[in-house]
Amino acid sequence: MVVNRGATPTAQETFGQMAKEAGLRGRVFLTLGILLLVRLGIYIPIPGIDRAAFAEQLASNDFLGFVNIFTGGGISALGVFMLGILPFINASIIIQLLTSAVPTLENLQKNEGEAGRRQISQYTRYLTLMWAIIQGVGISVWVFEFAQPGTSQLSFTFETTLALTAGSMFVMWASELITERGIGNGASLLIFVNIVATLPSALADTIDLARADRGSIGGIIALAAVLIAMIVCIVYVQEGTRRIPIVSAKRQVGRRLYREQKNYLPLRLNQGGVMPIIFASAVLILPASLANFSSNLTIQRISGFLAPGTWAYIALYLVMILFFSFFYASLIINPVDLAQNLKKMGSSIPGIRPGRATSEYIEGVLNRLTFLGAIFLGAVAIIPTIVERATGVTTFQGLGATSLLILVGVAIDTSKQIQTYVISQRYEGMVKQ
Repeated sequence: MVVNRGATPTAQETFGQMAKEAGLRGRVFLTLGILLLVRLGIYIPIPGIDRAAFAEQLASNDFLGFVNIFTGGGISALGVFMLGILPFINASIIIQLLTSAVPTLENLQKNEGEAGRRQISQYTRYLTLMWAIIQGVGISVWVFEFAQPGTSQLSFTFETTLALTAGSMFVMWASELITERGIGNGASLLIFVNIVATLPSALADTIDLARADRGSIGGIIALAAVLIAMIVCIVYVQEGTRRIPIVSAKRQVGRRLYREQKNYLPLRLNQGGVMPIIFASAVLILPASLANFSSNLTIQRISGFLAPGTWAYIALYLVMILFFSFFYASLIINPVDLAQNLKKMGSSIPGIRPGRATSEYIEGVLNRLTFLGAIFLGAVAIIPTIVERATGVTTFQGLGATSLLILVGVAIDTSKQIQTYVISQRYEGMVKQ
């Protein structure tokens, strides 16, 4: 197959590589196998529960239906993978917040290299275990009212917590295995698959609504048009970059003289990708989680005030997306370190003095890009919700408001990783020739 080494791999070349190269094929099959295994684990039931009574309460609880999307039906199935990847996501949020506040963790991340990152990953695993135990105990106490008669609460709480914690740790291990040996980011792919798993039921409910109420067809078409338009916008924004020109000075290495070279520094419009919206959603789930496990009147009022779909929830959602967008951008790019690296390489931005002036310029550009990206994320989060409330079509409740960017963003990131692998194989083939 004749290819242009500088061109983006075509679908034909990508599938050709999957068919010929055992490495890429093995990564794809490993990823698909683990995702299938995790999906099957959701339907392994927790014993000793009256599922009919639980299903009735789930149908009347908007919050549980909202969280059920992220667990891919794990809550409604009451399976051992009921917690899914959520404890790991919550632990990651806490560790990343602590990294910017605790000097020891910050030193591990910035100065200790791969060993430091492995240590932070280990802390994240420990915190995931603690978080899974806490959530497991809370869920055990909550679902005990649906336990079969004669069941001891102590033994039921212990066994259910043990099952849920073990399931959550297995899902975390599976996500790390996908990240290391498969294709894409494991945690993001698990959330992606869980969201996709809820689409058939949402489509079936939409079709039933159209058949039962002919007047809702116009609202369904309007909502579908908005979702399609948002998908197109997401693709453009995810691919959008600001290219800052860079000039490398003329230098001599040995007997060779390297001329002045012009290049560019690409800064993405949306540095955090899907992570800010995932983190914001995970944080906003906490009040409703506490309300389900507590009868405190104050907690119940806060939960009702911040219920999904309310204006207070939407406003706080926008603020959290803005915060996590800037927070995640600061983790990915450090303007001071970037300016120092450019200076060491003998490179500079035209019209900007090296050193502090360069870092301030990069920081200003990065802040503007991050702000625009956060505004876009907020629009993606609230526009479909507003359209749902205006049209009265709520069969896609939670999908447009929270999951659309995750679906498209994870799909784009995963396809890029596959393309990167194909390009690396392309260059390895050229070297062998």
